Amino acid sequence: MLRAALTLALPLALLTACASTTPGSTDNNGSSNDSSAIALNAYHWQLSAATDKAGQPITALQATAGQKPVQLDFGDRISAYAGCNHLSGGYTVNGTSLSIGNMISTMIGCPQELALRDQVLGAALEKPLTIRTRTSQQLVLVTANGDVLDFKGVPTAETRYGGPGQTVFLEVGPELKPCTHGVMANAQCLQVRPVHYDEHSIKQPSSEAFSHFYGQIEGYQHEAGVRNVLRVKRYDIANPPADAPSQAYVLDMVVESENTRP
Repeated sequence: MLRAALTLALPLALLTACASTTPGSTDNNGSSNDSSAIALNAYHWQLSAATDKAGQPITALQATAGQKPVQLDFGDRISAYAGCNHLSGGYTVNGTSLSIGNMISTMIGCPQELALRDQVLGAALEKPLTIRTRTSQQLVLVTANGDVLDFKGVPTAETRYGGPGQTVFLEVGPELKPCTHGVMANAQCLQVRPVHYDEHSIKQPSSEAFSHFYGQIEGYQHEAGVRNVLRVKRYDIANPPADAPSQAYVLDMVVESENTRP
């Protein structure tokens, strides 16, 4: 029972913990005193190259085939992901200086290669960094040891859709079902229903039936036989094409997951 209670109390608590500043804000959470500098929190920053002070590649930070690149995200805190554990910490930006406070990490058991990448990334971020380049397409950071980390900017959903979006919870059934809608013929749709929590963050029983979800949840990969509760951001789409969805859904996190197959 304790495990279930902790699982159900998680989502609403994380709503506050994971809040981020609005892109374009003028505080230390991603912006600088230079009004011409782009807001760091308007982009996901994905590592494209890493070299040491001698110009040699830092192979431990490079993604191999099938792996996601190292990524930095700026909000109320900085979040760093190297493929296994998530690192996060407070930070300040002062001109061309980026300082990150003590970082905490999730404690997932990782393959040796990914564990090493976590360690190398954490060490690179633990001392003040110099911002060499800061545009909407590129962020170049120089570490205290002289290593150069070159990131490319990928607009966040908030940037792409022009607003912070609305946080909602959806339960996704374990199986897809045939559906037809507009230009969708002989398609297979997710089965979803809303999930609600009370003021104590306890999930409430649902009497609502599952219904077809026409479209996609960006970032979500469905696995047959697995039921999930998702926290997603919902965005209004301005002037959508005919027969196209008027809202976009982006995965924020998987709150619950259950394999329903024997």
